[in-house]
Amino acid sequence: MADSRRWTVDILVAEQDGRTYAEAYLHDDIGNELTGTGQARVNPTDPDVPEIGDEIAAARALADLGHRLLVTAAADLRAVTDERVELR
Repeated sequence: MADSRRWTVDILVAEQDGRTYAEAYLHDDIGNELTGTGQARVNPTDPDVPEIGDEIAAARALADLGHRLLVTAAADLRAVTDERVELR
């Protein structure tokens, strides 16, 4: 892959007041950044397993990041083509 670019995603996870929060930060090799967020909480009837809350919050942050990336790409396409763009 002669023409490759590096994008990095960092995920930060924290707990506060019975909830797990995650932020997924996308950094590209030219300085652009995008952030997705997610959260989870334990159901009072379920056992408290912090790793599961971490996984759920991180997954939701990554899904949010993916959505924001599609919105950004659609806006960039609209700016280049001057046409209505809808990405799913």
